[in-house]
Amino acid sequence: MSQYQFGVVGLAVMGRGLALNLAEHGFSVAGYNLEPELTAAFTAEGQRLGFSVTGCPSYEALCSVLEKPRKILIMVKAGKPVDYVLDGLLPHLEARDIVIDGGNSHYPETQARQLRCRQSGVHFLGMGVSGGEEGARHGPALMPGGDPEAYRLAAPFLTAIAAHVGQDPCCAYIGPEGAGHYVKMVHNGIEYGDMQLICEAYYLMKQLLHLSPDQIADHFRRWNLGELSSYLMEISAHILTVPDPETGAPLVDRILGEAGSKGTGMWTVQEALSLGVPLPTIAQAVFARDLSCRGQVRAAMSRQAAAHPLPTLDQEAFAEKIRRALYASKLCSYAQGFELLHQASQHYHWDLDLGGIALLFRGGCIIRAAFLDRLAQAYRAGPALENLLLSSDFAPVLAQYQSDWRDVVATAAQCGVAVPAFSASLSYYDGLCDPAGPLNLLQAQRDCFGAHTFRRIDRDGSFHHNW
Repeated sequence: MSQYQFGVVGLAVMGRGLALNLAEHGFSVAGYNLEPELTAAFTAEGQRLGFSVTGCPSYEALCSVLEKPRKILIMVKAGKPVDYVLDGLLPHLEARDIVIDGGNSHYPETQARQLRCRQSGVHFLGMGVSGGEEGARHGPALMPGGDPEAYRLAAPFLTAIAAHVGQDPCCAYIGPEGAGHYVKMVHNGIEYGDMQLICEAYYLMKQLLHLSPDQIADHFRRWNLGELSSYLMEISAHILTVPDPETGAPLVDRILGEAGSKGTGMWTVQEALSLGVPLPTIAQAVFARDLSCRGQVRAAMSRQAAAHPLPTLDQEAFAEKIRRALYASKLCSYAQGFELLHQASQHYHWDLDLGGIALLFRGGCIIRAAFLDRLAQAYRAGPALENLLLSSDFAPVLAQYQSDWRDVVATAAQCGVAVPAFSASLSYYDGLCDPAGPLNLLQAQRDCFGAHTFRRIDRDGSFHHNW
């Protein structure tokens, strides 16, 4: 019987794309899906393209055609479906076989699955995959974590199919245990912040400058030529130019202003709360989606809200202020995400390479952006850098842009335009820049009502006062 080099379980959009990507790079691939029609569609597509692929009718059949040690990628919905796949695979696997979960699994579940597989001598890798349908088929960013020996065996396949920036693959071993899925989780949190900030910039230009989608797209295209160059800026500019096929009007104007989420942003915020890491931009991006889904309340509130006079603004000048506010806020979002990675690395003893992770994000993934080279350089120059905003590469930009940043946030507030992520980013920056802050009073409050004690500025120790 033919021996195939790699197996893929789950042949929907992402799984099929990755399987065909592997096959296009010269690897023989066997696939299995619970729905036989998806297995047949993958096989037909692969054979049409001249690839060495086969479809299998069962887990047993899949495992029987794979060369040893077997290498199997699971691409199914996160949660229980991953466990169901393991239930089907493990009876047919042997020691040293490798199972890779490429879904958006929560990292504690990845750790539990590693322990389960280890009992059978099977290696388990939890791998973040970013890039969507296009990335899966033609080059994603990959973030594998788990057993380093398992990664060594799987690396030739994974680095081949990953996106490349120059000669560098956007794939590298992240760390032990659930580190790969943890980094993907934080990647998604940064993505939440990035998307919300771009949406706020769009809405400010729509509401305050009265620009059409085409006009906003023109600004976005120009911004994408400079320091804001990124995949999300590129697709946002394109989206704003697409007409509704039914009416001919801009399609974006026909889309309901509500957005849901799949959980990774929430997990990022929960983890930040657990580790005591301030993550206000990303948290507000998550809350903005939650608030957007309160349609009835928003409609009722809008009917009783007071009108806000809109100032006359110079379109070009204020659009440039929005651009600067967007870049400054974006830096804060990335700073928060990478501080969470920094703290997690210490807390879980993962020894994460933050500069290397930034380099992985340069290609294939949703948050790929030109400034990630500079971010990587900042961490290469100072591996123990506690916060990105301390970097000599970014601190001067924030100082230069802060006046315009403040003007944008203040104008939005005066005009009743909600910009939660812009505002949270500015407050985060101001909080970091203030060595005192108001929480001396909070310490006193806690000591007054609960005898929780307080610390003093003039000597060490904990103190209590009879208020």
